[in-house]
Amino acid sequence: MQTTKRNNYINWDEYFMGVALLSAKRSKDPNTQVGACIVNAKNKIVGAGYNGLPSGCDDNDFPWGKKGEFLETKYPFVCHAELNAILNNIGMDLHGCRIYTALFPCNECAKAIIQAGINEVVYLSDKYHATDSFIASKMMLDKAGVHCRKVESTVERIELSFKESDV
Repeated sequence: MQTTKRNNYINWDEYFMGVALLSAKRSKDPNTQVGACIVNAKNKIVGAGYNGLPSGCDDNDFPWGKKGEFLETKYPFVCHAELNAILNNIGMDLHGCRIYTALFPCNECAKAIIQAGINEVVYLSDKYHATDSFIASKMMLDKAGVHCRKVESTVERIELSFKESDV
């Protein structure tokens, strides 16, 4: 019988980023799947979302391309993961919460994050750091006092199994 706790468990940041990454698996976007998870000060999940169309808009009726005329692309129709997580929250005040997101938020999501009162952004990738959208986002988040940090993880990959015998 083991008398000490297991040592190789994931930390809170890895757990919540994992929820964000799992949420991204719901996205129908063929190019970019992003997820987000909002957590309160007591480490309770209060919202989650992924990039996708608004409720009531059939995924098959809208374009998913990245290039072409504006109305022939996904851009005017898709809600980003961060905005969806805010809109999908469980009905509580988000002041003082933190948001975990796979990609550093764009300027539009930064506005929603600030307005919602979220005070920390934890992100996995900032691969668009040289874009105007990122620069504007970073400027607004900094001025609003929203702390941003890249997640630090000791694990590279977590595998999930739906096989009953693995439980």
